[in-house]
Amino acid sequence: MFVIIVYDVDVKRVAKVHRFLRTHLHWRQNSVFEGEVTRAQLYEIKRTLERLVEGNDSVLIYEFPRGNFTLHVIGTDKSPIEEVI
Repeated sequence: MFVIIVYDVDVKRVAKVHRFLRTHLHWRQNSVFEGEVTRAQLYEIKRTLERLVEGNDSVLIYEFPRGNFTLHVIGTDKSPIEEVI
C-alpha cells in the first residue's frame, strides 16, 4: 500500500522522527514522507512512532490501497522522485 505520513512534533523530537521515517519512506518536504510499504512495515512504523511522540505531538498517516492516484505539485517540488506508484 502507499502511505503518506505528515507530522508535527516538538522540536526536541523532530530529528528522531525524521531519521526514523527516512529509513522506511521517501522524504517529500518538511515533515512529509511517502512511499510503498507492506502491512508489516506499516505496523512497525506505527508502533515506533507511538513510542517517539509525546504530549501535543501529532502524526497523520494516510493509507492508499494499491492503485493509481494523481499527484499535483503547485510551486516547487522540494524533493522530486522519478515515479510515484
